[in-house]
Amino acid sequence: MSGAEVAGVVRQDDGMTQYAYDEARRALICTWDTGVGLVAHTVADVPESASLDDALRLAAALSGLSRVVWRTYTHPVSAAGSVEPNTEGWCREGERDAFAEVLGNLREPNLPYDDGTMEVSYVLVEEASHRVGRALHRLGDQDLLSRVEADVQQELSAVEQAELGDLSGRARQAVLLSRADASPLQVNAPDDILREHPLGSMKLSQEVDPTAAAVAAAHWLQAAAEVAGEVAECDPATVVIEADNIEALAVRTPTLVLERLEAGETPRGVVLDLIASAMTAAEGRIPDPAGLVLGIEEARRKADQHGPGDDELFSALMPRVTPLDPTRPAQDLLEDLLDGIRGCWLLYREYADYGEDVDDDDDDDDDGSVDEQAEEQVDEEFFRAVRDEAAANHERLV
Repeated sequence: MSGAEVAGVVRQDDGMTQYAYDEARRALICTWDTGVGLVAHTVADVPESASLDDALRLAAALSGLSRVVWRTYTHPVSAAGSVEPNTEGWCREGERDAFAEVLGNLREPNLPYDDGTMEVSYVLVEEASHRVGRALHRLGDQDLLSRVEADVQQELSAVEQAELGDLSGRARQAVLLSRADASPLQVNAPDDILREHPLGSMKLSQEVDPTAAAVAAAHWLQAAAEVAGEVAECDPATVVIEADNIEALAVRTPTLVLERLEAGETPRGVVLDLIASAMTAAEGRIPDPAGLVLGIEEARRKADQHGPGDDELFSALMPRVTPLDPTRPAQDLLEDLLDGIRGCWLLYREYADYGEDVDDDDDDDDDGSVDEQAEEQVDEEFFRAVRDEAAANHERLV
C-alpha cells in the first residue's frame, strides 16, 4: 500500500476498487483485490463519442470515490470518541452520512456557474461523488450513467456489508485494509477460527477483518503464553523470547503485546492502540512525540556509552515511530501475533513430557512411530490446554 495522499486521505490502493478504461473494447472496467488475487468486472461500455481524456477522468474520479468511501470503513466514527461539532468524530460522521447523497450527486452534480466559480464540498465523500457526476455530465450518455450508478451502489453496499462483519463478495477487499476499530461481531469470526486452529489458518488473512483477527489473536497468544510459560517455568511475557532460541521468530511485537496484556490491558485495547499509532504514522504524523524524544535521548546515551561518535551504532539504536508496518499495520500485527503463538507451541514442545515410551537412544532403523505418536499427543495436549485457557478468560476478549 502506498503512503501517498490524495484529497487529504491516505491511499490504501490495495484495498479499494480501481477503475480503468479499456481502449480496445471501449469499456469502463473495475477491479479489486480479494487477498488471493484480483477480481475484474466490466462496468459499462463507453460511447464512441467520448474522448480518451474524458473516459480516463471518469475512471480516475470513480477510483477517488471508492477511496474515500472505504476510508469511512478504516476510520469509523466509533474510533474517534467525541462527535461534538468540529471534532474528528463529527467529521467522520459527516463522511458516513454522505453515503445517502452519493447517487443523487451522480445525476445532479455541482457544475460551474457562468462566472466560472463552482461550489465545492468539504465533505470528501460528497465532493468525490460530485466529481464523478461532472465526469458523467461531460460524457452525456444516459446508459453509461445508469450503469455507473448501479456499480457505485454496489460499492457503497460493500462498505456497509463489511461494517457488519461480512467480507464476502465485493466486501472481501476489506481483508487488505487496516481498520481503527473492531466490533465484537467482527471479532467472533476469527475467534472461532482460532478455536478450531490455534496456530492460525489462511482464513484469518483471506476471510475476516485483519484488525478483528489481530484482537482475537492477541487473546489466543495470551492463552498460549500462559500454557507454555507454566510448562517452561518462565514468565508468560518472555515465552516468545525463549522460543526464539529454538526457531527464529518475530519477537519484539508479540512480547510487547504480552507485556501490556500482563499489565492488565485488554486484547482489544492493545491492538487498537498499536494499529491507531501506525495509521497516524502512515499519515505523516508522530503518534507519541514525547515518547519519541525520550527514545532518541536514550539511544544517544547508549551509543555514547558503548561507542562515542559511532553514528552507525546510534542509528541502529534509534527508536521506531511504530513497531508495525504503517502501510499494513493490522496485517503486520496479525502475522506477528500468530508467530508468537507458534513460539508458544515450540516452547511447550521443548519442555513437554513425552512419556516413558520415548527413547532418545533408539536405533536409527526404528520407524519413529512412537516418537511421532508422542509428538501428536503433546500437540493435542497443548491445543486442548490453550483452548481451555482461552475459554476460561473469554471475558478479556469481549
